Amino acid sequence: MPVDRRQFLSNAALAAAALKTKPKAWMLAQAARQNAAVADSSYGSGYFGKWIEDEFGLPAFHYACDQTSDPKAVTQVNPGVLTSTEHVFQVGNDRITAVASNYGHVRVRQDEGAPKFLNDYAPERGWFAGGFGYFTDGMVKLSTYGETDPRWSDRIFGAGYFRKKVVSSRYEVNQVIFAPFGDDPVLLSQVTITNHPGAAEARGIRWIEYWGCQLYQFSFRSFMEQFGGKRMHELRRDLGARFSHSFKKTSDGAVLIEKKDFDGRDPAEERQFQGVVAYLEKNPNPFLAPPEKDLPNSAVFDDLNPPSTFLVSLDAPADAMSTNGKKFFGQGGVAKPDGLRTELDGDLDSAGPDSALLLERKFTLKPGESKTLTFLYGYMTSGFDLDALIAKYRQSAATALRDSCAQWKKNALQFSVPDEPWVERETAWNYYSLRSGFSYDDFFHEHIVSQASIYQYVMGFQGAARDPLQHALPFLFTEPRLVREVLRHTLKEVRPDGSIPYGIVGHGMPMPTVSDNSSDMPMWLLWVVSEYVLATRDVRFLDSDVVTAYGGAAKAAHWEGANRASVRSLLARCYKHLTDDVKTGEHGLMRMLQDDWNDALVQAWVPANDVKECLEKGESVVNSAMAAYVFDYYARLLAYAGDDERITTPIKRKAEEHRAAVRAQWNGNWFKRAWLGPTNGWLGEKGLWLEPQPWTIIGATASQEQIRTLVQNLDQQLRRVSPIGAVQMNDSPDRVTHGVWPTEPGTSIAGGVWPSLNQTLIWALAKVDPAMAWDEWKKNSFARHAEVYPQVWYGTWSGPDVLNSASSKHPGETTGGKPFGWTDFPVFNMHTHACPLYSVTKLLGLEFTETGIALAPALPISTFRFESPLVAIIKSANGYEGWYSPQSQNTYTIRIKLPPDELKRFGRMEVNGNKYRARVVDGAIELRGLGGAGTPVKWAISRG
Repeated sequence: MPVDRRQFLSNAALAAAALKTKPKAWMLAQAARQNAAVADSSYGSGYFGKWIEDEFGLPAFHYACDQTSDPKAVTQVNPGVLTSTEHVFQVGNDRITAVASNYGHVRVRQDEGAPKFLNDYAPERGWFAGGFGYFTDGMVKLSTYGETDPRWSDRIFGAGYFRKKVVSSRYEVNQVIFAPFGDDPVLLSQVTITNHPGAAEARGIRWIEYWGCQLYQFSFRSFMEQFGGKRMHELRRDLGARFSHSFKKTSDGAVLIEKKDFDGRDPAEERQFQGVVAYLEKNPNPFLAPPEKDLPNSAVFDDLNPPSTFLVSLDAPADAMSTNGKKFFGQGGVAKPDGLRTELDGDLDSAGPDSALLLERKFTLKPGESKTLTFLYGYMTSGFDLDALIAKYRQSAATALRDSCAQWKKNALQFSVPDEPWVERETAWNYYSLRSGFSYDDFFHEHIVSQASIYQYVMGFQGAARDPLQHALPFLFTEPRLVREVLRHTLKEVRPDGSIPYGIVGHGMPMPTVSDNSSDMPMWLLWVVSEYVLATRDVRFLDSDVVTAYGGAAKAAHWEGANRASVRSLLARCYKHLTDDVKTGEHGLMRMLQDDWNDALVQAWVPANDVKECLEKGESVVNSAMAAYVFDYYARLLAYAGDDERITTPIKRKAEEHRAAVRAQWNGNWFKRAWLGPTNGWLGEKGLWLEPQPWTIIGATASQEQIRTLVQNLDQQLRRVSPIGAVQMNDSPDRVTHGVWPTEPGTSIAGGVWPSLNQTLIWALAKVDPAMAWDEWKKNSFARHAEVYPQVWYGTWSGPDVLNSASSKHPGETTGGKPFGWTDFPVFNMHTHACPLYSVTKLLGLEFTETGIALAPALPISTFRFESPLVAIIKSANGYEGWYSPQSQNTYTIRIKLPPDELKRFGRMEVNGNKYRARVVDGAIELRGLGGAGTPVKWAISRG
């Protein structure tokens, strides 16, 4: 059922006005309304549809907006990727990612060779992406392309699928596009056509399945070129038009295969690019830099040898086919294609940019009868055989969607709170959204999860390097193989000096940007490797070999065998880079270089004439606050792996030095943000910046008295002013930028709402105020955003990496801009999905130690369930229970810290089903038991 859009009482304007005038009253009223609504399973649906549970027991979004006529569907965008009324969902598996539009078309992203769309959507050029088709019986015409047919009865976006249904008085067409769970480079299109009961026998029924084949490469070369002339999207489409197409069919008439050949670059475009490079070599730019030299020959900006694509009629041979998209659409265009008048003509000679994959099926339907057609679309890549893929899905087609959804349900991380059913839904949805964002990088030969959103789909880069590392963390609990691949991908990027490129573009190209001189990237690698090994007990990973891609012998054409090193030695190289190259400044804080977590801090707050001084003398409180935690954790990892104190003690000493340096930056209310050099001095004396504060609690830097003051200020100045999560900066003079990156106060890096920052805030608050941490987790949810800002489409099922605060001109939205802005692709940012998943584990106080795990489940909730293959913790009226199941068998310690009054209630302890006499140490119950290697350590504490 379409959602009742009038049910939502709050909107962006009212929320912003109320917060400014009567913040306490508004928050109390909002809390009362939230408490009444959260028990509704559709809570958090917003304006554009309704959350449902589908027939597979999984969350799905029933999209109900008529975007062609509803002005609330409009978002201001720069022309290029999305149209102003286009709302998109992600459909994917571990390798293939599809962008499904509310208009019904589907674009397929493929990353081998270089990230790209295999089937571009550019209607002005006659390219319509794909994933839709046309039904006709000679009289009635129906299409699953939304702009052509207003008779939608359903558009449902589920875990791995997109279902769209159109109906007439006589027929129903139900098409579902889905990516089968796993790693296959394919999508299935299943079309069920029904002749309604009571109708006459339908003869001459035709279904034409359409998939385009024009490339749109996320070319960073084109991004660079746009500053020398033509817009990047036009440059990318011009590049796509430089490929000619050839087609062949199989003898059984069921398979149509397309191959692309590059016709060479336009000489004018080549001159434009070389001119941009020459300019950058002579003139400093605040963002771009010349491409790095001496790279492996296989490192390139664009894929000039893209994979072949195919379209298969699985359940029967096609009755007709064509590759002439221009002729099929003809004068009637996508709304009324000329090709519906006559059978497809079998023309396979179309070679230009108007080419397409078109298969036709013909059949008869009796009254009340339905017929399901199944098509397989995909691309051919190393490690896969087309005949084997066809045989696999021909055999499993009837149950493929059900089987895929069952796998999504089985493999998900689960967190549920009975009184708030939306929590379980959102956790499952975030897990699906995060995992379906994975792809395969055949330069590094590893899977990777891109930050995506504007960075991948508009700007054209995979980065920053710290981001996939954060996004991989939730898979510690469900799929450690994916964590290991992300780690190996990043380890292969490590240079001889221990630095790591800011980002990757194209096929293995370090991103040409001034941010390549960032200071913090290796620290994130040290953290996530430490977390991976201590969580899974996969200590052998440290001694596995990695071949790095850059520097030394890797300049050869085939770098894969050039620079070999163990993971352990690469971590040591990264640590040495941080201590010896990045170093510390005059205040003992780690230097900032071009940037730390905040990629634009130097560009936004340092006047151009002072940048050189800042790069030489700038220091980061964030870096040192994080180093205090990470260096200690790294030392614990090495101790667990067998290194003696001669190795670990100096690392711990460095951690303590960073703690001391951060403690010196306490201003009586909070910790300062950064030293910009003698000319510009300190940031964060007058303004409260969120970035460093959580790390001072996580890393045991702040004293108990400082923590009390700090948390009070964080709550009053960053949390209470925002209904959707803490803001990055308070309303202070620091929100005014002075550099070459002007930013409106209350947005982006000048006080926006960042899930990646609020993840660490939740972690820190869980240590000192669990109720506040739980409130912060809920405020950062999609459900809360949809309730507070129901008419902002993004933020309901996915979102950008930053939202505008309540004090901005456009609260709850994200920023626009020219020649590109965050609104151009405001979804699929993996921080919005990964951060709530990982921070759930911190709400439970979960930490991995050298001997096992520590838990501090002090959430103000009567019952909850957190379950994963690695760790579980379940709270019931009778007590707590759970398990720990790492890869290696050993005797592990389970340490459970509870509030003293709760601890007294429990008298019975069990380990692996047996009564256990537990110790209470420092207010925590300590249990020990044998487990791992497929058999978990199971534990329980109860009233007895």
